[in-house]
Amino acid sequence: MCSLEKSGDIFILTLTGDDEHRLTPTLIESIRLSLKQVRTDAKPGSVLITTAQGKFFSNGFDLKYAAAAGSATGSYDRLRGMSDSFKFVVADLFSLPMPTVAAVSGHAAAAGFLLALSHDYVLMRKDKGVLYMSELNIGLNFADYFMAFLKSKIPSSRVRRDVLLQSMKIRADKAVEMGLIDFAYDTVEETKEAALKLAVKLGSNKWNGDVYADIRMNSFPEICELLGFVANFKSGFVVDLKSVVPSKSKL
Repeated sequence: MCSLEKSGDIFILTLTGDDEHRLTPTLIESIRLSLKQVRTDAKPGSVLITTAQGKFFSNGFDLKYAAAAGSATGSYDRLRGMSDSFKFVVADLFSLPMPTVAAVSGHAAAAGFLLALSHDYVLMRKDKGVLYMSELNIGLNFADYFMAFLKSKIPSSRVRRDVLLQSMKIRADKAVEMGLIDFAYDTVEETKEAALKLAVKLGSNKWNGDVYADIRMNSFPEICELLGFVANFKSGFVVDLKSVVPSKSKL
């Protein structure tokens, strides 16, 4: 499951427990409910940090749950259901009216990797954990929004090749070098502390959340189209030019 705490204007969403934080239907729904609460309480200066307890950030969809359906069709339906539900988590994060920071506290694989990359900033511990797109090794195709997301978030074709067509297990230092994450730190404690400092810095700008979300979504149009947003992602926020442009008499 997950918990949601608030420190000043900083929301901290934590995947709780010492398990692999597999993205089961229950966990996906729990994350969505937390993000709904964050959206409700958002104001200028708000920032979201997402992190996890234990040695996993998230190990992706719950494949044992899918296999337990007892048939190929049933397993496919369960896996498709998790993918379709997780799509809304990505959409929630992309449209969230505030900066977002992922403090990757351990292994982030498959959909767990995507969960981390769904944030504006990604910080990761060096001592434990890898980023890993396991689909090739386990014989699964990518959903269309997965691929659009990875194309947009990993613009280098060489890096994307290594991530997707080699299923590389990537440590934090290497991930910084490849441009997959922003910063790497020696321990999980340092990673979470740095995430909080970054969140405070971002929040101090007191940006308009709707404008922030619009700019984010317009920066990734292919992703947003597949996430179900309209072609023009503008929120309709209108600047009153009279309030920002001095009259001729004052020039």
